[in-house]
Amino acid sequence: MEKKEEKLISRAQNGDREAFEILLKKYEARTYSSAYRILGNRSDAADVLQEASISAFQALPKFSGRSTFGTWFYRIAINLCLLKLRKQKEAPISLESMTTIRKDDGAEQPFEITDWSHNPAASLANTELRELLEKKIAGLPDIYRTPFVLYEIEDLPVKDVARILKISESAVKTRLHRSRSLLREKLSHYFQHLKSHGAAT
Repeated sequence: MEKKEEKLISRAQNGDREAFEILLKKYEARTYSSAYRILGNRSDAADVLQEASISAFQALPKFSGRSTFGTWFYRIAINLCLLKLRKQKEAPISLESMTTIRKDDGAEQPFEITDWSHNPAASLANTELRELLEKKIAGLPDIYRTPFVLYEIEDLPVKDVARILKISESAVKTRLHRSRSLLREKLSHYFQHLKSHGAAT
């Protein structure tokens, strides 16, 4: 932990709200982004950020420094997201059959997403496809969307995802596999459209 941050934490623990605000400002953008991806609603994400800020300030005297302030605050927010999700009814999702895409040489192959980077949205240069991916991630059932966001988008290791969600590491891996499968099926329509459009032109 940086010495500058340690000093800010010490000041905040002694009731210095300005120091606490400086700490929050450093991490709130990432935390809000994660909350939005998990909840799929900007208003809910903003509510979580506010609730997490209040909870963090109240719990700050007990902060031991075993992790960075950012990690500690992030986990508070994620737990609030999960609590909010538990209060919501999960919408069912219909599975669709796999389609194929046409390669440059004209041959067709199944559409697969097999090599996900730790930031798949950023790895897609095409703006339309990137926006579509964000939309489809938001549309995943909670049980699959949350581990996907934590692992693929936020770059948390499986063990940390398991600890946050209070499930086994094998369960995390199973849900990650399922989330990729669902996204593959959803995104296949986009590529099918591109193939049809290309054939028409």
